[in-house]
Amino acid sequence: MNSALHYEITQFLYQEAYLLDHRQYREWLELLTDDIQYCMPLRVTVQNKVQTNIVHEMSYFTDTKKDVTTKVERLYTKSAWVDNPAPRQRHFISNIMIEPTSNSNEYKVRSYFLFKRSRSSEINTEEIFGEREDIIRKIDQSWKIASRIVYPDQSVLTVMNLSMFL
Repeated sequence: MNSALHYEITQFLYQEAYLLDHRQYREWLELLTDDIQYCMPLRVTVQNKVQTNIVHEMSYFTDTKKDVTTKVERLYTKSAWVDNPAPRQRHFISNIMIEPTSNSNEYKVRSYFLFKRSRSSEINTEEIFGEREDIIRKIDQSWKIASRIVYPDQSVLTVMNLSMFL
């Protein structure tokens, strides 16, 4: 893996986090391909250490670009109670690993994430953490997210809602 490519994709992911943290959701939408598949399967607790604890048949969300766009546009309406008052939030991205795919314009990118959010003057902070598996595609000299699977580490999510885009 060439270090210039790693730097470029890492900077792209940091820019994505910046847009989300600064509530620039419409600009963030531009980072998604039109054919994106964006999902977050359930994690369950299992006793058998050999068996996977991700349930792909069930998910918190399985979205297309149209679904994500609808969620974003709703945040700009008066009925977006979840964002009133606007929460303070941070997306931390680390452990970025990149590998080529069979398509020379796409890369499989794994990363760890930590999302933290606070509301108003509440003392409690919400968080989700885990791993993401992305397909990042180069289109017209710009990077875009073509696929994202979010694997939460928690089997019970302790956030009020999932409007924060992971």
